[in-house]
Amino acid sequence: MPMKLEGSCQCGGVQYSVDSHTPVPYQLCACSICRKVGGYSGSVNLGGLSESLKIIKGKDKIKKYHGIRDRGTSKEQVVSSDRNFCGDCATMLWLFDESYPELIHPFASSVDTPLPAPDEMVCVKGDSKPDWVRWPEGKKHVYKTFGPDSIEGWHKKHGQFVE
Repeated sequence: MPMKLEGSCQCGGVQYSVDSHTPVPYQLCACSICRKVGGYSGSVNLGGLSESLKIIKGKDKIKKYHGIRDRGTSKEQVVSSDRNFCGDCATMLWLFDESYPELIHPFASSVDTPLPAPDEMVCVKGDSKPDWVRWPEGKKHVYKTFGPDSIEGWHKKHGQFVE
């Protein structure tokens, strides 16, 4: 049975729950979008089953933002995913991409349920990270773009997939 994740925004105006087979917060993305919306070094997203998402409180407070890849360059483009956040306090809640309608990606920072600690981190989009941003301490694998495993693949490889 998947792990039930409960989450909320900082002001408490939005509360949600979602089921996850992949609850370990192991992957830090340092792309420009994740750094801008997530803070200093980027964002850590989990995997969830979109059909299980329940908005417990504050549906009317949820706003959406479509990030812009390569903003300010000739390659600039709006990405297909939308980032859902609280319109009152700006807490990032989850990411949804129509390309993968069965999945939703809660921001680990919005999850209130205690999560399993990873024994290593995977740091992605190093080619987008400014020099002043530091990767977390401890065991990690760093990739210029993305690592070889999907979120599900990593969880299965490390024995962390929750059936």
